[in-house]
Amino acid sequence: MAVIPDLRVRIGALAMANPVMTASGTFGYGEEFASLVNLARLGAIVVKGISLEPRAGNPPPRVAETACGMLNAIGLENVGLERFIAEKLPFLKGIHAPVVVNILGDSIDDYQRLASRLQMVPEVAAIEVNISCPNVKHGGVAFGTDPAMARAVTEAVRAAFDRTVLVKLSPNVTEITEIALAVEAGGADAVSLINTLLGMAIDIRTRRPRLANIVGGLSGPAVKPVALRMVWQVARAVRIPVVGIGGIATAEDAIEFLLAGATAVQVGTANFVNPRATEEIIDGIAAYLQAGNMASVQEIIGGLRS
Repeated sequence: MAVIPDLRVRIGALAMANPVMTASGTFGYGEEFASLVNLARLGAIVVKGISLEPRAGNPPPRVAETACGMLNAIGLENVGLERFIAEKLPFLKGIHAPVVVNILGDSIDDYQRLASRLQMVPEVAAIEVNISCPNVKHGGVAFGTDPAMARAVTEAVRAAFDRTVLVKLSPNVTEITEIALAVEAGGADAVSLINTLLGMAIDIRTRRPRLANIVGGLSGPAVKPVALRMVWQVARAVRIPVVGIGGIATAEDAIEFLLAGATAVQVGTANFVNPRATEEIIDGIAAYLQAGNMASVQEIIGGLRS
């Protein structure tokens, strides 16, 4: 009888049954996928980005399909912190999967206030600090492209929150390892990368941009080679765990990221195409390990051969 592989991984104090997480902004608040996915099987549920106050986001059109991917300029639409705690979190309390809250702000004070409030909510297992969204007009990506600012935000969140802190990095920088090292120095337990690449699309019939915001974030299979390269670079540079994101749609994709040094992965755009992608990836990783007579997923993390 084949041995059932041990898929457990740990990111800081965050213990996960397997290395498959959802990516913020692609899985709603979790409940939207409850009829399609066994949420309890997920390594962790990362909810869409939460700000102190509700945000309406950018005007439509906000999504455009591209070759091997999509552009989005949602603009971080969300219900705000207090409505999230009151209206969205109660459902997640009954799911036996860790809840990670992605937070965003326009100032360091915003991030610290968010972290301080979430410190009071024991159901929140971890915070993912979004300093990397490319489709808002202020905040966000400004913090993610400057090592000193990235470290300052991280330090502020770390001072207010004593559970696991991940920092989500932008690929729209010259040297991503500099940002990763800065947030590690600021007290991050892990980094997650990459967020979307900055892009645009034009309708040649109208001669207008396909997005009202003109530019947006490119995600999906098109960004996977870039994401994989950056995860490999960062995993070699930092001592903290790395969570890989970018074009992960299959178990093979996820395994590539694990081999490149990621401790876990997040599934994003694939959720729109195949809502059951996360569960299929969990099963596929287990099957890969069984086929290779490996007892644990730890045997492949960072296992890239030169």
